[in-house]
Amino acid sequence: MSRSLKKGPFVDAKLLKKLIDKKPASAGVIKTWARRSQISPEMVGFTLGVHNGKSHIDVLIAEEMVGHRLGEFSPTKKFLRHGGKMQKEMEAKKQEAEIASAKAAKESPAPAKK
Repeated sequence: MSRSLKKGPFVDAKLLKKLIDKKPASAGVIKTWARRSQISPEMVGFTLGVHNGKSHIDVLIAEEMVGHRLGEFSPTKKFLRHGGKMQKEMEAKKQEAEIASAKAAKESPAPAKK
């Protein structure tokens, strides 16, 4: 559910306090736990370390991100892969292709230097 327009966007006060009077180039990484804060135009150019529950993930704020929430750019769940028989077959084919390309590169002679 979106926030009412009359209320305006929510930005955590502590986060704004960290950003005031700093220049994006010299600020470094600013750590924050405020995943619910919306990205405002004043944040463009800064690198924020957004906490994902385990560690801080560095997010470089661009103009296209304005209006989105910080939490959207710091996933909390790690995707490993889909399982099953089909996935194993695909991985086996990929590994065979890598081995074949390595053998082909090893067999082809290097050009002689004069």
